[in-house]
Amino acid sequence: MKLPLICIVLLGLTIGACTGTATNDARLAGAVKTQGDAFLLQGEYTAALSTLLEARKMRPDDPYLLNSLGLAYMGKKRDDLAIPVFKEALDLKPDYTEALNNLGVAYLRQKKWDMAIFAFKKVLEDLLYPTPQFPMSNLGWAYLEKRNYIQAESWFSQALDASPVFMTPAHGLSRVLLETGRENEAVQFLKARLIEYPETAILHADLARAYEAQGRTDDARQSWQNVLHYAKGNAELKKTATERLSALD
Repeated sequence: MKLPLICIVLLGLTIGACTGTATNDARLAGAVKTQGDAFLLQGEYTAALSTLLEARKMRPDDPYLLNSLGLAYMGKKRDDLAIPVFKEALDLKPDYTEALNNLGVAYLRQKKWDMAIFAFKKVLEDLLYPTPQFPMSNLGWAYLEKRNYIQAESWFSQALDASPVFMTPAHGLSRVLLETGRENEAVQFLKARLIEYPETAILHADLARAYEAQGRTDDARQSWQNVLHYAKGNAELKKTATERLSALD
């Protein structure tokens, strides 16, 4: 009768030890993930990736950790590695809409338009998703790349309705107007937006292109000057403005 009692006691000790170790590992993994997320926010993607890979060894089945890891891969411009990680997170937590949206962004960056569209539409099925303007805008870009201007305009407009201060869909909508030869509408739309948000360099660039399409060289030149004034850290946009000003002289 003593052997079963001894076995039970030993079993209890073993379980207690394992549970304590597991708890400590989980806490350590959580702390490491927090550090990795901090690196992500700071844009230090190499440090984030290294840290999150370590956390994954301790907690391989954590969908939230996997989502952060996918973002680190994207920060390193390795969308090919991010995609399977986001998929793994979704296998573990099928209702993890944030990971699904990130998967759609990775597809978008890889120019897999139809796969991106499918992902973003699934995101919008989640009525509790707090920032629907992002997948709406991303749908606009995917359809714009497919030259489906009707759908692109619709999604950009919906994104603006959801968040009027969101400049990305405003830029997208101006692209639609310009690519469909509606320069007058583009000018009216952009001038109205710039009255409210005068420091938005990308919209000044869109307005400059609209003026160029209308043959309004002086107005275009002034808009490109505005780009130089407001672009600040955007070296690529500044370069474009400088090149266009040189061409217009």
